[in-house]
Amino acid sequence: MTQKKYPLLFIKEGSVSINYTSPQGGGGNSNLPPRRRASHGQRLQNKMTAIWKEFTAQGTDRSAISAADREGFYLEFRSKADYDLVTKSLEDIRQGVRLLNIRQDKDNDDNKTIIATVYIPFRKQDHFIKKIQDYLEKDLKSGKPKNQKLVESIEDIKAAVLESFWQSARELLPSNVPEWCEVWLRASDEIPRDFKQVCKELQIVLEEGAIKFPERLVVLVKANYEQLQALVNSSEYLAEIRRAKEAVNFLVNLENKEQAEWVRELSQRLVIKDDSKVVVCILDTGINNGHTLIEPILADADLHTFNDSWGVNDHDGHGTNMCGVAIYGDLHKAINSTFDIEISHTIESGKILPPIGDNDPKLYGYITQQVVSLAEIQAPEKSRIICLAVTTKEDDERGRPSSWSGEIDNMASGAFDDKRRLIIISAGNVFSNEWKNYPEANTINSVASPAQSWNALTVGAYTEKVQITDPRLAGYRPIAPAGGLSPFSNTSFLWDKKWPIKPDILLEGGNAAIDSVDFCTEADELSILTTHRNPTIAQFDSFCMTSAATAKASWMAAQIQAQYPEMWPETIKGLMIHSADWTDVMKEDFLIGDTKRKKYLNLLKTCGYGVPSLQKAMYCSGNSLTLIAEEKIQPFDRKEDNSGYCSKDMHFYQIPWPSDILLSLGETPVKMRVTLSYFIEPGPGEVGWKDKYRYRSHGLKFDVNIPTETQDEFIKRINKAAREDDDDSLSRNDSNRWAIGNQNVNVGAVHSDFIEGTAAYIATCNLIGVFPQIGWWKERSHLSRWNKNTRYSLIVSIETPGENVDLYTPVAIKLKTPIVT
Repeated sequence: MTQKKYPLLFIKEGSVSINYTSPQGGGGNSNLPPRRRASHGQRLQNKMTAIWKEFTAQGTDRSAISAADREGFYLEFRSKADYDLVTKSLEDIRQGVRLLNIRQDKDNDDNKTIIATVYIPFRKQDHFIKKIQDYLEKDLKSGKPKNQKLVESIEDIKAAVLESFWQSARELLPSNVPEWCEVWLRASDEIPRDFKQVCKELQIVLEEGAIKFPERLVVLVKANYEQLQALVNSSEYLAEIRRAKEAVNFLVNLENKEQAEWVRELSQRLVIKDDSKVVVCILDTGINNGHTLIEPILADADLHTFNDSWGVNDHDGHGTNMCGVAIYGDLHKAINSTFDIEISHTIESGKILPPIGDNDPKLYGYITQQVVSLAEIQAPEKSRIICLAVTTKEDDERGRPSSWSGEIDNMASGAFDDKRRLIIISAGNVFSNEWKNYPEANTINSVASPAQSWNALTVGAYTEKVQITDPRLAGYRPIAPAGGLSPFSNTSFLWDKKWPIKPDILLEGGNAAIDSVDFCTEADELSILTTHRNPTIAQFDSFCMTSAATAKASWMAAQIQAQYPEMWPETIKGLMIHSADWTDVMKEDFLIGDTKRKKYLNLLKTCGYGVPSLQKAMYCSGNSLTLIAEEKIQPFDRKEDNSGYCSKDMHFYQIPWPSDILLSLGETPVKMRVTLSYFIEPGPGEVGWKDKYRYRSHGLKFDVNIPTETQDEFIKRINKAAREDDDDSLSRNDSNRWAIGNQNVNVGAVHSDFIEGTAAYIATCNLIGVFPQIGWWKERSHLSRWNKNTRYSLIVSIETPGENVDLYTPVAIKLKTPIVT
């Protein structure tokens, strides 16, 4: 079952605001229709009896298939139109009664009916009959009928048919001609032998292999309508059936008239938040907002350009490609979905590239700042996410700040206007003639300027796209494996260790194909679907590389900002990194070296912190909680005797872990992760930019107590580390418990590390300190910035593998104000 989602916990002035969020249909204040108890209960009971009689009568037909000796049957439950169905109560795992899928149906008047499909073991055939009988005959102490919410939410009960499992658009159901379909099985390890036998006897083509999810296996079959219906009648493992998603190349290669039909269908399902205050500002080649899928989200007034003579239109196509991903996240998924698509943000376009020729590289910082200023003047009230997928062709900076990256850091930190900004930048791409040397080519191609910016969220690319079916690519294979670093993605592998880890995260950027003689090419089906710049020619285009990944990251940031309107840019950046993890393939390829520190350094410099999870970035669950502190701190001050300058504030947090619960879990493995995110102010002038102490205004570090340490001992140790003011000093006691390590973490302006220990051990790791490190605010005191405050976001999470535990509620109740020293 899908776990309940809870809002993130914020540490604010000694109190925590909790807004409980539950899955749709899960209970609570359900919207139920008025019912007459006796007649309604009797009607449902009669339906159940009739269904069972019909099912028993049909048993002889099903037994014609030798493998069809299944141990249960399927039912479909329906709500009354525009009322809830209490779906949570339809499942009883202990009894073997499983909720398989939930879908929504609309009639011509837009009335919505909730439909759920349920599996019931034969031995529990009277499970719902008994619930209805209790509803008719038994009362609770409150005087209300037993099982009232469940029974009164049910309008109709039917034997499940093929359509009960179908999750794609109804018109995509196969006819007499077999089509490729995804079958989602109620299994978690291997394809059940009985299911394979049923497919064989029904002459259904079953592809080898499966995609694994918790409690689900997804397999690919080729079958017509009659075969799928027979599968429903014969197999007890079904949960959902969907039309196999059309590959990107299928949609891209359709005639424009046919593409327009797909666009029209999607446009009717868009639910656009008209009063949204969240906007993604795309700095690129311009955007053509005449496209049906763009026009409602990008107003003419939000089209900007650095030079009026350039116009605001997209002269190249790259900007409109970016826009399609930044709006929809996954346009391919939206097209293939049947659900409403909610758009909770808008788009702005800032044209920073001329239609002819190139800008002077030295002007890029100025151009970027000016175009963002135009957007902010036009809509100053918006929470703006700046998306930049334009980088220099050269990578000779090797991490050293450039004028462009310096301006990015200025803008993000609000150095001149005290306005913080979230800026998301692409890492840049490996040249096509080097793809054949994957992944070595990635390690020798450095992240391009301005993506070395300390404050920007830099995005590289990974890929899950490995299927090649285009007959024109016969003999080709994908270059990168599924879950691997994309062959396009630049890295910071060659950078000096004093510069930030880049990229910060990876998102889907597509793959490339290679043949037997090492000829490499892009491919539509290995790319991302997006919007075409000229809808009179085509609606769809394929898109890839780190630009596509950056657009996806901007979409993700917009979802977080829309959910938490007051959240700081530093926090959104931190959450996207905090929620990230590496795939097994990434660890196999790059977690290499002769020491633990070296292994993680290699992994970080190629893959950043991995692939972010939007679910983890936005929500807690019962077995996983995230705490956030957004605070201000003054790093430095003048010494009392005026003889110089020193570190000033240290912040300490006592985190109220649910100690009793963690201790009761004993040896259960628990992961604790800490991320510290802040923006630095770049040093004025490039004279000292070769030295990180002269470039950054300040640094911050975090540490966590160890079980044998008292609070006083912990504070003394942190105080000593702050006095030493040395990034290379190992301030963290018991440093081996940290996975990534002190020296790998304390570079750049975001630091993230984790401990994997027993629940009992993590229960005692409840003190966190944040303290300053050297920077030019202290060292260049004549600039009078030594007494300036800065902001930071501290993100702390714990996660257990089991779902039957509630870590969230006791922490939400107990959370207190941080101790500020």
